[in-house]
Amino acid sequence: MEYLIAGKKHSKQLVQIRLEMLKKVNSLDENYQFSEDFVKEVKKYFAKGDQVNILALDDGKAVGCATLSFVYIMPTFSHPTGNRAHLMNVYTNEGYRRQGIARHMVQMLIDIAANRGVTEITLDATESGRPLYQAMGFEPSASCMTMNLSPNQ
Repeated sequence: MEYLIAGKKHSKQLVQIRLEMLKKVNSLDENYQFSEDFVKEVKKYFAKGDQVNILALDDGKAVGCATLSFVYIMPTFSHPTGNRAHLMNVYTNEGYRRQGIARHMVQMLIDIAANRGVTEITLDATESGRPLYQAMGFEPSASCMTMNLSPNQ
């Protein structure tokens, strides 16, 4: 298994595996077609977002991915640098699960975050992902409140 920090030349693989992941996580049909606008926004994010993407490749084929998106907010006492990150897009193809691939990719991103002065990593976990994240030191949190805004507002 080859693990790499994905660059511009990997954008096609990143988009492909992201869409594969979304189909699996959302129980969509294998033939589901995402809107052109949605695919365009995914491509734009990978091209312009402040993130690091990890790909797991088996003989050049993307079989896993993980993304750490960086956010800079006003510093606080508990987060004096203001550097925070959100872990997302962690996915391993079904035929490659239970081999430590996701753990390896997440650990790579944790190390990168630590080197960038990040003081907090958040994530949204599926039920199947929770045991891995808890084993790696992530703790459930009930302290966050959110508001979802419609893109048309």
